[in-house]
Amino acid sequence: NSIGLLERGAGGEWTQKLIPVGAGPEGLDLSPDGRALWSAHSRDGGISIVDTASGKVTHTFDAKTQRSNRLKFTPDGKHVLVSDLTSGELVVLDAAKRAEVKRLKVGRTPTGILVPPGGREAFVAASGDNQIAVIDLGTLSIARTLATGNNPDGMAWVP
Repeated sequence: NSIGLLERGAGGEWTQKLIPVGAGPEGLDLSPDGRALWSAHSRDGGISIVDTASGKVTHTFDAKTQRSNRLKFTPDGKHVLVSDLTSGELVVLDAAKRAEVKRLKVGRTPTGILVPPGGREAFVAASGDNQIAVIDLGTLSIARTLATGNNPDGMAWVP
């Protein structure tokens, strides 16, 4: 129930700082400005926000997820996307207000989230349905789905 921050010292040595967060930290992402690391808790529905300068939790709130899996900022830093394995939803949060904006039913067992450069769309793997939901980040709605092979999860953007 902690996350580790690794830092390289002036002499090249690495140190690790363990930071207690909620139960079952799973999804992590760094805010676009680099000042905050958000961690979704897979077992208690919460999110912890860590100040990267101090390495301390500055805020924890209940995102009301059943089993968070991944967490991803939009490139503009306005929204945070959280996949909820159990509910089949993508939870969209307002990053500044730390409040829910919307929930989208994306399919069974949503796992990986990818937001490519440009930030107009997000891709959410629905492993249980063998598809990827394409989210229009302007309207916060499902634009289309893409059929995949069995159990899609992690994704990467290759220009």
